[in-house]
Amino acid sequence: MDQTGTDQPTATKLITSPKCAAQLLRAGKLVAFGTETVYGLGADATNARAVASIYQAKGRPSFNPLICHYASAQAAFEHVRANALAESLAAKFWPGPLTLVLPRRSDCPVSQLAGAGLPTLAVRVPAHPIAQKMLTLMGTPIAAPSANRSGRISPTRAAHVMAELQGRIAAVLESGACEVGLESTVLDLSSETPVLLRPGFITREILEFKIGQLNLAATPGTKPAAPGMLASHYAPSLPVRLNVAVPMLDEAYLAFGPAPPGALTFQLSETQNLTEAASNLFEGLHWLDEHAPRHGLAAIAVASVPEAGLGLAINDRLSRAAAPRG
Repeated sequence: MDQTGTDQPTATKLITSPKCAAQLLRAGKLVAFGTETVYGLGADATNARAVASIYQAKGRPSFNPLICHYASAQAAFEHVRANALAESLAAKFWPGPLTLVLPRRSDCPVSQLAGAGLPTLAVRVPAHPIAQKMLTLMGTPIAAPSANRSGRISPTRAAHVMAELQGRIAAVLESGACEVGLESTVLDLSSETPVLLRPGFITREILEFKIGQLNLAATPGTKPAAPGMLASHYAPSLPVRLNVAVPMLDEAYLAFGPAPPGALTFQLSETQNLTEAASNLFEGLHWLDEHAPRHGLAAIAVASVPEAGLGLAINDRLSRAAAPRG
């Protein structure tokens, strides 16, 4: 056993074969893999012991549910009850960065632990070709939160995963840099009125143009209804201060547009392009968290990002990164 108390190996391998990844997953091992959003830490969703290993490897609270990834909408809807709205959204946005929360079917084989004991399940069909091939080879859903320790910055490259989870998981499937770089939008369709639980690349405006007005999730309590809803989440090891025009002398700077001279800076988007900023967000937090201490800096200051379109999702992640840590 390794330090997590699981039967995962003590050395994590970097692999390039989706077939090898599927074999490891079928054997109950943990494999991180890239999607268009971020790298996920995968386990066979029907294997309760493998799912438990995810929580152990991440140090993740057992009450925080996981997203189950499927090769197709048809496969996903065999495990959850899809209404007409879900079918319409799946036809429009799957494969892609949208997660739907729907009622579990009574014969759903997914481990109850993957859904944190809730009567619903969060499902999505990723667009990344490597993830698609692995899921097709698996033939069963893969439960996969982001491949980092709980509450830390989400990974967008294989190197981020290796740095976070080396020795805690079996392998990382090299999938290149994540194109979107921001977790999927999570939409709860389990009740009469759709609720946006987590903003993402598919923005509130895009969804409302398609299906009408959405409700927004209430402030998360102690038992989140979907992944990524804990108050403190996506956090670097350094404290984060938001809406800063000029950083203090002991702060590195996450810039959006003009940056002050002399500061250790990672630029989200010099032209203030929100799509570019979203794709660079986690890369920037990783980079500053690594390099700031080498320059004697003790915190990260973040420029203001507008609350519109993708800005809503970016600010959601930043507010959680800056939240008080329990």
